[in-house]
Order: sequence, then structure tokens, then C-alpha cells
Amino acid sequence: MSHFTTTVQVDGMTCSHCIASVTEEIEAIDGVQGVSINLNAGGVSEVTVSSDRKLKHESISEAVAEAGYVIVDSNA
Repeated sequence: MSHFTTTVQVDGMTCSHCIASVTEEIEAIDGVQGVSINLNAGGVSEVTVSSDRKLKHESISEAVAEAGYVIVDSNA
């Protein structure tokens, strides 16, 4: 089975509740096997998503938005 990892930068997370919200929304995406978040309270946190298929950036972005946060472009 293939294994894919996608890492995004999420702005505005501050606590364990933020982590739980984002994790819950991302885990609802079909194919997601795990979510790991490196919290940078009040700044930009690194969110790593493990999945069994390549995920569309839009899917992750929509899940993060559903939790009330936004992905920031690390290239900006």
C-alpha cells in the first residue's frame, strides 16, 4: 500500500482545542490515516497529514477552513 505525507502551514491555532478541531476535520477526509500537528501558539503551525493516497490541497484547505483556520502559503 502506498503512503503519502502532506505538510501544510496553518495560521492562528493557539491551544489543544485548536489541534483537536483541525485534526477532527482532516481525519474526516477519505484516505487520511493520521494527522500530526506541531503547534506554534498564535503563529503558524505545521500540520502533517498521512494518507493512503495523494490528497488534493483543496480537500485539506476546506477541512482546515471548516475548523475555523486557514492554510498559509509557505512560499509567500
